[in-house]
Amino acid sequence: MTPYGSFSFFFIIAILLTPTIVLGLQGKRFYHYNLLATLISLCIIFASNLQGVLALVLFTIWQVLLIIGYIKYRSKANGSTLFYVAVVLSILPLALSKLLPYFSQVNWIGFLGISYLTFKDTQIIMETRDGLIKKVPPLFQLLYFILFFPTISSGPIDRYRRFEKDIHRTIPKEEYRILVYEGINKIFLGFLYKYIIGYAINHFFIANLRFIAHSQFQHHLFYMYAYSFYLFFDFAGYSAFAIGVSYLMGIKSPENFNKPFMSRNIKDFWNRWHLSLSFWFRDYVYMRFVFWMTKKKWIKNRNVISNLGYVLLFLLMGLWHGLEMQYILYGIYHALLMVLYNSFERFNKKHRWWPHNKFTQVLATVITFHFVCFGFYLFSGELFNKGV
Repeated sequence: MTPYGSFSFFFIIAILLTPTIVLGLQGKRFYHYNLLATLISLCIIFASNLQGVLALVLFTIWQVLLIIGYIKYRSKANGSTLFYVAVVLSILPLALSKLLPYFSQVNWIGFLGISYLTFKDTQIIMETRDGLIKKVPPLFQLLYFILFFPTISSGPIDRYRRFEKDIHRTIPKEEYRILVYEGINKIFLGFLYKYIIGYAINHFFIANLRFIAHSQFQHHLFYMYAYSFYLFFDFAGYSAFAIGVSYLMGIKSPENFNKPFMSRNIKDFWNRWHLSLSFWFRDYVYMRFVFWMTKKKWIKNRNVISNLGYVLLFLLMGLWHGLEMQYILYGIYHALLMVLYNSFERFNKKHRWWPHNKFTQVLATVITFHFVCFGFYLFSGELFNKGV
């Protein structure tokens, strides 16, 4: 059963989380029951996919052993070598699951949510290296973080230390009442976004574009804007569901969207779109690359290092979506935009060519919107679709 993909799923979750809500409204802790609810939910989600169940179990065992082993033995071996080995081994199942479909019809490694689980697991290893996580987490607590069912398929990507604080807190019943109210609001917002606005755009507009010849510029122009809005409302709706259900479980999962189409530049866009993913790549790819290059002093120009970091970040983000040409182009396109904007920003600080006022802010938002939509058009693969 696909998470948030049917009303049956919401009905089951409502029944399953009723004890959680009752306990929370009485000011009682519900951590242990939520562990059970997560296990039951995973059984429901993967009930019809035995291969997925097996892959999830083996993946979880692999990551847990890797995390515990790294935390225990990192001080007894070459720190850097062990760290790089641990990161590579953590990412290995995800990399294999992305590559295997190109060589086999059966992807025996992949399962629903493997990307987002990998991001969380790798993050624990990296934060252990940074000294932010100092001891091995309790086993059930670690499993709860990794397998937390509301966000398992598509995020948001939580951070372990933030998650840990939530599960150790005893939430006062007045505070939990507000959390339930906000969670239900999030769920209804998700219905509005995904099943009303997103569905309407896809069913009544995008589907009807087939009546416009695929060779016409008009077809591609309409598709570009329609797909951009559809992608936002569909994904933001899913995120609202995941965050809302998390709130009911006493976990304040991070937000994933912050009015991305109101961005004033491409850097601002990536601070508003799919926040948990973009921040993950920023913190664990871009910042580490910049720090590493600066430390090695192979390139002394910080602007060049920053631009190379953007290229690496967005190429990896594109390849993470898949090896198809549209994803690679999407990554290259956004890397190019970030490099160009980075150069423009430095130029404007020196020459004050672009003034800051209400008119230029509106103009910048409009320009950014069109560049973003073209990026989504590349991402959609419609450019390579030959039509009927």
